[in-house]
Amino acid sequence: MSVAIRLKREGTKDRPYYRVVVADSRSRRDGRYIESLGTYDPMKSGDDNYVLDLEKMNDWVSKGAKASETVKSLARRARKSATAS
Repeated sequence: MSVAIRLKREGTKDRPYYRVVVADSRSRRDGRYIESLGTYDPMKSGDDNYVLDLEKMNDWVSKGAKASETVKSLARRARKSATAS
């Protein structure tokens, strides 16, 4: 089983809201997931538009999970803001 860390779309039409989830790579985008790692709201501006549990994410990556490009960029931003604080 291949595990992916990716976005699950929620919200309404023209108001997207995403959850960062760990899911089986064969499952649908908005289907069942194993664990939720955070949220991402692209409608908000600035650096406060996401919440991400980096500790859990690093744990899943060490177990072999592959992150999508968008999740990788969110994690990069989260790490950068965590070191700046």
